[in-house]
Amino acid sequence: MELSAHHPYPSRRSAVAADNIVSSSHPLATQAGVSMMAQGGNAVDAALATAIALTVVEPTGNGIGSDAFAILWDGQDLHGLNASGRAPADYTPERFAGLDQIPMHGWGSVTVPGAVSAWVALSDRFGKLPFPALFEPAIRYAEHGFPVSPVIAKLWQRAAEQLAAQPGFADTFLPGGRAPRAGDYFQSAGHARSLRLIAETKGKAFYEGVLAEEIAAHAQAHGGALTAADLAAHKADWCGTIARDFDAVTLHEIPPNGQGIAALMGLGILSQTNIRDLDPDSAQAFHLQVEAMKLALRDAEGFVADADHMTSVTAQDLLDDAYLATRAAEINVNTASDFKSGAPKRGGTVYLSAADASGMMVSFIQSNYMGFGSGVVVPNTGISMQNRGFGFSLDPSHQNHIAPGKRPFHTIIPGFLMRDGAPLMSFGVMGGPMQAQGHVQMVLRTQLWGQDPQMAVDAPRWRVTQGLGVACETTMAPDTISTLRAMGHDITLETPDNAFGFGGAQLIHRLPGRGYVAGSDPRKDGCAIGF
Repeated sequence: MELSAHHPYPSRRSAVAADNIVSSSHPLATQAGVSMMAQGGNAVDAALATAIALTVVEPTGNGIGSDAFAILWDGQDLHGLNASGRAPADYTPERFAGLDQIPMHGWGSVTVPGAVSAWVALSDRFGKLPFPALFEPAIRYAEHGFPVSPVIAKLWQRAAEQLAAQPGFADTFLPGGRAPRAGDYFQSAGHARSLRLIAETKGKAFYEGVLAEEIAAHAQAHGGALTAADLAAHKADWCGTIARDFDAVTLHEIPPNGQGIAALMGLGILSQTNIRDLDPDSAQAFHLQVEAMKLALRDAEGFVADADHMTSVTAQDLLDDAYLATRAAEINVNTASDFKSGAPKRGGTVYLSAADASGMMVSFIQSNYMGFGSGVVVPNTGISMQNRGFGFSLDPSHQNHIAPGKRPFHTIIPGFLMRDGAPLMSFGVMGGPMQAQGHVQMVLRTQLWGQDPQMAVDAPRWRVTQGLGVACETTMAPDTISTLRAMGHDITLETPDNAFGFGGAQLIHRLPGRGYVAGSDPRKDGCAIGF
């Protein structure tokens, strides 16, 4: 990979290079992270301050009631953290009898939020600064207000149309009866109060104290299943990573319940094609990637669940070399196919990355799932609850079938690349089912085709939908789109400002010898700052 002043894609941004660097989806959050490093903190402190600030300045994608995952290099070893929550004890199949799926919004979609536990676990094990210091920028933004950006204002308005009637939403997020417009200052005293309580008690207020009591009371008042006992039982898990080689690099992902395994499967399938011989923006290169990700995603939808419940088909089965070879053989190099799940055993989100001069690199993601999540907001707290319960299946034969204490299938995934046992790139791509597909696109563009992080971020993206459907950004070359259609792909064109559809990517790539280079995504309010 070489840094270049020439960009073949519509962007005026250049990659940012520095010894210490933070890249996130909002400038104010990025500044919060960089300020921690300026105070002597490390990459973990920076990542956490950024994540906490994002709950305030980008409530359209995450909040205190989110889930979270992280992969980090501590200077010697790679670690994976799963801080996604589990289903409440009363989340039984009988509770949802007569329904075709779990509700998308409302208390019926809420599982235990895990983001706060991620902040605590990472700070305890790897942080340098006092835990309360990480909250100071976010509390300031919540208490004194921050100007809402055009991107966030647009997403906020869209959410207001869907969620205004959900318990507590309007009182917190629709001041004066409407969503904030671009340039409006938004304040939330309740959010500031919650952050202070979490900071002062190192998370105990959220899982065992006053905030837990307020969350549980709100759930009970509105027919929710979540209780104080469910919150107190939660814990984040140091789960390690699962990995797959692609030539000289190794992609690491969090093990299921997340969809990161689909990115590993996609790369494993592509490694057995002629992708290496193709131009990055050719129709044939797009075709092979689309077909590989269809195969991987169909299997993820069919088999991925909480790892403790993947008994019939395991992650190892899905990553088996022989199985991926059989899936690769199903690809027609000239024609699009509508794949189904295979037989591996015979018989909306915020992402950020931080890296420091000591060599520590952090890949961190937290999300409400769909925008503001469930739409439920606990009064006077600023806490919007995620809707991860919607990720469960009501099919009793599926490994992802709803059950108490079980983690649902998750879309949010942090990515991490290694080369020869050394850290290379911490990265992520936001946007629901776009994420695993985005990981594959970023790996190929930076590692196979040598694009720098900003170039890879700016390149036109695609995502698999249903059947033969593929959504492509309008910045993709018209001739390429015409060729893909001739190959049988059902192409839908969408503008790059579809932040959920195509995600917002953040990449930090290690430079040879010293320092890092970062790319940040203009599809959202992406901002990388280094020093």
